[in-house]
Formats: sequence, C-alpha cells, structure tokens
Amino acid sequence: MNQFLNVTEQLLKGFGENSLIFIVTLVAAIPMGLIVSMGSRSRFFPLKALTRTFVWIIRGTPLMLQLFVVFYVPPLMSNGSFNFPRMNAALIAFIINYAAYFSEIFRGGIESVPKGQYEAGQVLGMKKSQIFFKVVLLQVIKRITAPIGNEIITLVKDTSLASVIAIPEILMNAKDFSMQGLIWPLFYSALFFLLFCGVLTLLFSFIEKKLNYYKG
Repeated sequence: MNQFLNVTEQLLKGFGENSLIFIVTLVAAIPMGLIVSMGSRSRFFPLKALTRTFVWIIRGTPLMLQLFVVFYVPPLMSNGSFNFPRMNAALIAFIINYAAYFSEIFRGGIESVPKGQYEAGQVLGMKKSQIFFKVVLLQVIKRITAPIGNEIITLVKDTSLASVIAIPEILMNAKDFSMQGLIWPLFYSALFFLLFCGVLTLLFSFIEKKLNYYKG
C-alpha cells in the first residue's frame, strides 16, 4: 500500500509538469495561431511567404527535434553564455509547434466560409473587421471545433515528449520506477492520460452540441 501511494504521489507530481505544459501551450498557441493564419492569408506577399515557410518548416519537422533545437542550440551558438531553462525551452518549442498547426486549422476554417457571407456584410454597410468578428468568426468556430479538439487531445499526449530534455514529467517518473524493477507504474501512468483525454472528449462533444444552432 505504501508503495502504491509513493508511486501515485510521484506520478501526480510528474503529471503536474505535463499539465503546466498543456495549459501554457494552449493559452499561448491558439491566439498566436490565429495571428499566423492572418499572415498566411495576407495580400502582402513577403509576409505571406514568410508565415507559410514558417508553418511548412514547423509542420514538416518532429516536435522532438524542435525541443532539441530550442534547448541545445542557444548555448552552442553563444559558447555557453546563454541557455533557456528546461521548462522554458519546452514551452517555447510546444507553443511554436502548436501555433503552426492551429494556424492551418484557422486558415482552413476561414477560407471555408462562402464569399457570399462577406458580400452580404458589405451590402449591410459593415466594416471588414465587423464582418470578420460578427459574421465570419462565429461560423469558423463551429467549423473548426472538431479539428481543434483533436489537436488539443494530441497535445495532452505530446507533453510526454518533454522528457527528452530531462523534464520530470509523468512518463519519465514512471520510467525511473521501471529501472527499479517496477513495470506497473508505466501502465498506471496511462490512466492519467486516458482520464484527461476522456474529460476533454466529453467537453468537446458538449461544445459541438451547443454549437449545433448553426446548421450552415
């Protein structure tokens, strides 16, 4: 019993690190993704080319590699005079990675809204900003709820990659127990992810039902 309580305590501490990465990434990456999506749709070609190249690079390389780059490259480039703390490096890599993915979801959602919606707003005398926030954005939210939900659930599981730069998240703690001859903590740690993802699945199902007022 004492062993079980000790393992649970250590795994909970580790999952706290996962939860921190999840929350900060979500709060920062969603608005950043919206900004990047605006750049991807810009009529100013240099900005459009820059943002699309950024998205292409980030989506085309593994998150694990991006973690290595953010954590190890700055001290190598500065001869050891500058480096990010491990958690800060993880947050930077996760935010950049997920901002790129979210931006493509936002871009696809915005471009899926018929042009007639914009024209209707102009006929009513609305400004471009009013059309976007009062007409288009509401439809975009409905259209992107499912893909955004999938990415957020993926984020929960991806937080375990933080262990590659020695952040003591839940799987790293479970692995430490396995090196002591205890295998079951590895399977036990899966319950934390299953429960978290289960709650998020129910939450997004509820949100989708609430958004069913719009059938377009």
